[in-house]
Amino acid sequence: MTKEFPLVSIITINYNESQVTLEMLQSLKGLTYPNVEVIVVDNASPNDNPDTIKEQFPEVCLIKSKENLGFAGGNNLGVKQSNGAFLLFINNDTIVPERFIEPLVQTLQEDETIGMVSPKIKFHWNPELIQYAGYTPMNHWTIRNNSIGYHQKDDGRFDTEGETESIHGAAMMVPRTVVDKVGMMTEIYFLYYEEHDWAEMIKRAGYKIFYQPASYILHKESVSTGKFSPLKTYYISRNRILFARRNFKPLQLGISLLFQCFVSIPKNSLQFLIKNEFPHFKAFWKAISWNLTHRTEIG
Repeated sequence: MTKEFPLVSIITINYNESQVTLEMLQSLKGLTYPNVEVIVVDNASPNDNPDTIKEQFPEVCLIKSKENLGFAGGNNLGVKQSNGAFLLFINNDTIVPERFIEPLVQTLQEDETIGMVSPKIKFHWNPELIQYAGYTPMNHWTIRNNSIGYHQKDDGRFDTEGETESIHGAAMMVPRTVVDKVGMMTEIYFLYYEEHDWAEMIKRAGYKIFYQPASYILHKESVSTGKFSPLKTYYISRNRILFARRNFKPLQLGISLLFQCFVSIPKNSLQFLIKNEFPHFKAFWKAISWNLTHRTEIG
């Protein structure tokens, strides 16, 4: 079984959402892939009792962190306890079909130059709509990329597998050999952009990033952080610039920072003020200030 079905370590993070995690774990019970271990890392949930996870799913390895380590830190903690030849990082706010794993494992087995693979991701609230079918390149002006197929109907147009620019953190499989060579996710991000940073690390090591539509998941999206919260505004704004500082070449970085200073920062500030979204305005400027006060700290 080990050769034909190598062990897959499924790693997920719980933060104040045990009921959501339980729903995801219940969907994992239907997997047809016969060789998995499931690791749940509770990121020091202050308003939740993660013990219910172990009570209802005793086969799960529950790791209770003493502090909130963020997305990268929590997943890295799970990696340290894992044994699989392949590591599957999946958000707790997802539901998976029974043959979700097989195409991902097959993709990595058939081509060892692939360092990461994500499935097609569809919205849980409307499975006919796509959230992710690959990513466009990161724009060197705006430091943003676009999810291919976003809000498009799943009508077969996005069913071609192939190399893509970046991975999706809601569901990504990575061979352990790649993690051993490249290292784990950088923890300085805490939330958002860390999967894109990891994809860049893996590409620089000579691997490809792959999209495999023969597999899919349903994503409830932003359950833990909220779809539009000051916390999300802070980390996305902070980490967008941090990503550029860590990954862009000097000329590209200069272009990006000029655009941020003269276009993006004034535009976003004005929009928050016009809409009376003062908590978001404060979070946005806190994010800018972090990059100014941490000019040598980029992980």
